Amino acid sequence: MARATVTDETLVAPSPGLLQRLGGQGIRRIVIQAVAVALGLAFILYIGSNVALNLQRLGVRTGFGFLERPAGFEIAQSLLPYDEQSTYFAAFLVALTNTIAVTLVCIVLATALGFVVGLARLSSNRLMAAAASAYVELFRNIPLLLHLLFWYFALLQPLPGPKNSLDLFGLVFLNSRGLFLPALTFEGPTGLPLATLALGAAVSFAIARLTKRRRVMTGRRPIYSWLAPLPLLLLPAAALLACGTQIGVSVPHLQGFNFRGGLAIIPEFVALSGALSLFEAAFIAEIVRGGINAIPRGQVEAGQALGLSRLRITVEIVVPLALRVIVPPLGAQYVQILKSTSLAAAIAYPDLMLVFAGTTLNQTGQPLEVMAITLTTYLALGFALSCATGLVNRRLLLVTR
Repeated sequence: MARATVTDETLVAPSPGLLQRLGGQGIRRIVIQAVAVALGLAFILYIGSNVALNLQRLGVRTGFGFLERPAGFEIAQSLLPYDEQSTYFAAFLVALTNTIAVTLVCIVLATALGFVVGLARLSSNRLMAAAASAYVELFRNIPLLLHLLFWYFALLQPLPGPKNSLDLFGLVFLNSRGLFLPALTFEGPTGLPLATLALGAAVSFAIARLTKRRRVMTGRRPIYSWLAPLPLLLLPAAALLACGTQIGVSVPHLQGFNFRGGLAIIPEFVALSGALSLFEAAFIAEIVRGGINAIPRGQVEAGQALGLSRLRITVEIVVPLALRVIVPPLGAQYVQILKSTSLAAAIAYPDLMLVFAGTTLNQTGQPLEVMAITLTTYLALGFALSCATGLVNRRLLLVTR
């Protein structure tokens, strides 16, 4: 009786086609997704055409040509050259720089204060821990808008006038018109000194990185570690001497009915940066506390076994390890700080919301374009902050491998 022989060819099943590989469920998914995308696009086209028809029927002007027209209004704080004859685009840039400036100041102040309060909550000193806990519960349970209004109307507005200003050693003055600080002045070319300052900072950073890497590999600090700050100091100094640029200090002084000289900070900036920094520091403190609590107890015990002090254990062991847990939510909190600056319009701080989404919108009568620019700007700034914290987080993960 003949036996059937089984070969390798009979064991290999024919390759299924594309439709067979996808199967019925896969086809249904593709069809549902395609229909959803088509419906979404159709809805957007319908809304866009409806808005365009209504604007045309009402005679509302459209386009971005208004950005080239003179703004015709002043801005209380301007980090860029600006006057009433400047364009709406110049007003947008001034409002953008004001928003970025107050965001960066609040990020620095809130981060520093948040780390201090977060560490204080974990202190073995019960009084310090209780004070830090009371601070967190007090500030994070009161709405931010109330903080702003309290700082502006209850703290800054009742301050005395310029003639009776509160002063610190005759250098810093605080009154109802703002905060006045000493400022550096430069007479002569500044381009080359600034360029050498950036170069010196890069060289010093490279030396510091090399020093740290060498110390990690050998366990000893290299003898050239003291050279790290020298490029940052010597290169700009040499450039200043070569260019003949003179550096002075402008101290604010009372002249007439207001202060002249120095750096003048408007009260709206002081109120916004103070209220927002204190408010966000309470949330950052909880992020820091949670990150430190996530560190295994064995890491601290290992540092104690080596005879390290509590401060060195915190600075060199606990905080570097906790940063892996702290940085991701900290980045989200930075974006929240940026978005919270939009409340500055409540106290008339000239940011994007007040200058561009407020005054510019009312004067031009083009809400679609103005709000589109404002929304896109906030989206871009928030995305930039998220990308920056993401890069830092990836860097920390690479270091700990």
